[in-house]
Amino acid sequence: MRVLGLDGQTPCRLELDCEPSNGGFCMRLLLAGILSAWLWCVALDAHAENIRKIAEASMLVKGTIQINPDGTVNSYVLDRAEKLPQAVIEVIQKNIPAWKFEVAATSGAVLNESMSVRVLAKAVDAEHESVSIIAATFGDDDSAKKERIHFKTRQPPHYPPMAIEARVSGTVFLLIRIDRDGRVQDGFAEQVNLRAYGEPRVMDRYRKILADAALKSASEWTYDVPTQGKDADAPYWLVRVPVSFDLRPVGGQQSPASEYGHWDIYVPGPKQEVPWVKDRTLLSTAPDAIPDGALQQLGSGPRLVTPLGKG
Repeated sequence: MRVLGLDGQTPCRLELDCEPSNGGFCMRLLLAGILSAWLWCVALDAHAENIRKIAEASMLVKGTIQINPDGTVNSYVLDRAEKLPQAVIEVIQKNIPAWKFEVAATSGAVLNESMSVRVLAKAVDAEHESVSIIAATFGDDDSAKKERIHFKTRQPPHYPPMAIEARVSGTVFLLIRIDRDGRVQDGFAEQVNLRAYGEPRVMDRYRKILADAALKSASEWTYDVPTQGKDADAPYWLVRVPVSFDLRPVGGQQSPASEYGHWDIYVPGPKQEVPWVKDRTLLSTAPDAIPDGALQQLGSGPRLVTPLGKG
């Protein structure tokens, strides 16, 4: 882990280095040691204690889930389970079978839904970490293509030059309101997570820079809206979309955090309240359980009623 450029103007970047010379170490850097190793590496920094208190390591796990007509879990399958750390598999095995859903009447049929689960590892103190599922989204895009929103056109955002110069990366989680023509009426940045640490005012500046770039691009996106099902006659639709700003190293390869089965280490931003959403229950779930490049239509699909956040 390297901490770079803490000068009051540029946040320090949080990077996990896995060079061939320390490949064995990186292979062993699973949950039991990831945060303690991180903290050890930044211990010489005066702000190490602050980083330990607020930084998180999370992993987005994808798969499918079968839900019984009574809302209990029939079964589930994780994508590429062999790439996942054992600690992640264990916390999923402990929690998902006990989940309970609120489902619409389906004439007794078992629901087959895609699933994305956000697993969080966070330091409790200098020697202990907690692992929990903090967010989950569900939706079978293939079988409900005419009943849910999909992207029609989506140009990637321009990476802000100021963020490039400072080597700041992160993810912006947008909430977007779409009209009946499939165009964007409103957009709002609910949360911005940075893979960097600095003074609060510096981090706030870069959160706004990334959020503004994401919103500017999102305002031009278009969507195919529902033409069948219960949401077809809605006056508008709400979707959540993650927008990732990922600085790739020389050679164009993805950063380790962007690869499936790798921990993403970041400083979470505060969740902002969206002023124009009337039904606040739609915003009760965390915004960061959506894979990059995908979207979540709020109010569609089965609703998980089991509280999350337990290890």
